[in-house]
Amino acid sequence: MKVLVIGGGAREHALCRSLSQDPAVTELHCAPGNAGIAQVATVHPVDQLDGAQVTALAVRLGAELVVVGPEAPLVAGVADAVRAAGVPVFGPSAEAALLEGSKAFAKDVMAGAGVPTARSYVCTTAAEAAEALDAFGPPYVVKDDGLAAGKGVVVTSDRAEALAHAGACERVVIEEYLDGPEVSLFAITDGTTVLPLQPAQDFKRALDGDQGPNTGGMGAYSPLPWAPEGLVEDVLATVLQPTVDELRRRGTPFSGLLYAGLALTSRGTRVIEFNARFGDPETQVVLARLRTPLAGVLHASATGTLDQLEPLRWDEGAAVTVVIAAEGYPAAPRTGDPIEGLAEAEAADGTAYVLHAGTKADDDGRVLSAGGRVLSVTATGTDLVEARERAYRSVGLISLAGGQHRGDIALKAAQ
Repeated sequence: MKVLVIGGGAREHALCRSLSQDPAVTELHCAPGNAGIAQVATVHPVDQLDGAQVTALAVRLGAELVVVGPEAPLVAGVADAVRAAGVPVFGPSAEAALLEGSKAFAKDVMAGAGVPTARSYVCTTAAEAAEALDAFGPPYVVKDDGLAAGKGVVVTSDRAEALAHAGACERVVIEEYLDGPEVSLFAITDGTTVLPLQPAQDFKRALDGDQGPNTGGMGAYSPLPWAPEGLVEDVLATVLQPTVDELRRRGTPFSGLLYAGLALTSRGTRVIEFNARFGDPETQVVLARLRTPLAGVLHASATGTLDQLEPLRWDEGAAVTVVIAAEGYPAAPRTGDPIEGLAEAEAADGTAYVLHAGTKADDDGRVLSAGGRVLSVTATGTDLVEARERAYRSVGLISLAGGQHRGDIALKAAQ
């Protein structure tokens, strides 16, 4: 199978790494890719938001599967363009991807499907926002209705800060605060059959102890030793399958990766948000534990044959990812700094490895920082203690001027 992956972050590097290890994959391509992806796939300088360019590349390569990684190309309709050319695509249509592209649309779908979520108001004026904030009280949760790369949410007890965020967005969803730990659960679907993966937890705040501003994610781990028994089965029955069924009923079937961000509240499991693609950095730890070859699973989603797959196989151990971010992230990340120690950070036995997020190679072959989140250092082990030790050992071998990372990824869960 010839596979083309669209995107250029650590999530796409994780996907490419898994696909490169699949014996069914005879050729692997990525557009636009990054310095790390270039080591496992042939990269192509294509605008990932341009459906015509992506389709032309897929046809020229004779791709038998196109995997669209990020949310922006999905919402822009890239999967539709490729699908229209007769090439199987892993990723939802633009219409179905609105589940992530619009928080208001997602709330409407959840209402139709009877999915448990936070009570909310959609606001377009300062007066509406003020009224909604007062209706719920602190802590205030204000979400940009559109795509914001995981950074469009403000959770604060400062009413002025909440109002300012609302005022900076055209349309916001203001909702009640959900208590309890958060869980990310991915499911692969072909629009009918829903195949849940293993749950993970990510760390959104920039600093240790969940302090600092929201980011796209500073680390993740899987499995969750504290998760209640039967969580995956419960979420499949009450959240994932009803959502897929509701979208199909509306005439906008969702195929690809459905990501449920969940809060395990004192009143039961509630959906915080849906995403229409693999989450970053949770993908890094979930794929590290997946033993079933990836290409066949994604192809089954793209061709409507998920019901014919055998049950997925998983590693019984654990995986931890620690993100190394650039100085100034998330507000104003510095780029262009050389990264040293990448080869030393990779374990010879494959138990620790580096996934590139925001990197590029210069003319001399040096790897430079080229984004806010620069690297995802991922490690596996028999348990979270061992996986953490390996991940942080590798982080310590990497040098990036001004680089920052959290020191408490999976710490509580490992204790």
